[in-house]
Amino acid sequence: MKVITYNVNGLRAALKKDFITWLRSENPDVLCLQETKMQEDQFEPADFVDAGYPYCYLFSAKKKGYSGVAIISKVEPDAVIKGMGIDAYDDEGRFIRADFGDLSICSIYHPSGTSGDVRQDFKMQWLEDFQEYCNTLRKERPQLILCGDYNICHEPIDIHDPVRNAKNSGFLPEEREWMTRFLSDGYIDSFRLLHPEEQKYSWWSYRFSARKNNKGWRIDYCMLTDNMQDRLESAFILNEAVHSDHCPVGVIVK
Repeated sequence: MKVITYNVNGLRAALKKDFITWLRSENPDVLCLQETKMQEDQFEPADFVDAGYPYCYLFSAKKKGYSGVAIISKVEPDAVIKGMGIDAYDDEGRFIRADFGDLSICSIYHPSGTSGDVRQDFKMQWLEDFQEYCNTLRKERPQLILCGDYNICHEPIDIHDPVRNAKNSGFLPEEREWMTRFLSDGYIDSFRLLHPEEQKYSWWSYRFSARKNNKGWRIDYCMLTDNMQDRLESAFILNEAVHSDHCPVGVIVK
């Protein structure tokens, strides 16, 4: 099974940039999206259906044009669960899960803290609640793929300028420490596991020709529960896709 996650920074905008042609070419079995920025009744599935993806599930924020996640699939899931059961997060459309046999795939959009202290505090609380939620979920669904935009670079190799960014949201010591704790709690950073020394990014600022100069951040991940390590065949970052300020990342699992 090939799973790709992609923060599209507005699905309607991405669709105008030949997104469906890209989707046909990459041909994942399951596509997880973040920042769809649309309400569910604004979504028109025809292009996805024509491309071989008849099963499309969106979970939108209450605020129009903001946040939102989706799972697009070739095969019908056994179940789809929208939200985490926590109103503060579900109102922002940040989590959706689809179950396929013994495997659950989640599309997750972690909050950003770049707009100031209030949202940074919200982000830090989310991280603790998210970890607790995942630890509880895996008792029921022990094999998880947790895809999405985590809005955190874990190590200096994951960011183009670790020294100058050391006090910026997304590379703060407390965020990096949380990710260390999360991984040590039984989760795998699939890309870093298979590519321990490769410096590759998944997001670039629109300013200062950052993408052209490859001054990026690796903030998008396919995390796996550690019991899936033997099922992991490959992990990749698709830098060539240019529908967003992010690029897709993905895994192939048995």
